[in-house]
Amino acid sequence: MWYVYIIKCSDKSLYTGSTTDLIRRLKEHNSNKGGSYTRVRKPVELIYEESHPNRSKAQKREAHIKCWTRAEKLALIENDKQIPGEFSKSKD
Repeated sequence: MWYVYIIKCSDKSLYTGSTTDLIRRLKEHNSNKGGSYTRVRKPVELIYEESHPNRSKAQKREAHIKCWTRAEKLALIENDKQIPGEFSKSKD
């Protein structure tokens, strides 16, 4: 199983990524093993996740979300159960 996730950084910015192990990846982001973006913005907090059956679908979804505005990402996070059509989870 693959996961697409959004974390909130210490400067309130949002970071979107994908992984097979959310706990491990969150620990990496909070240490010096995470990506360069989060390395200077720790601590980070997991605020959203969704699962996908394989790497390809997870990475497509990650790329899709990364193109969104902050407002669109926040709408996804805040309205996870009642998401407007344009923010809905990928069907593939």
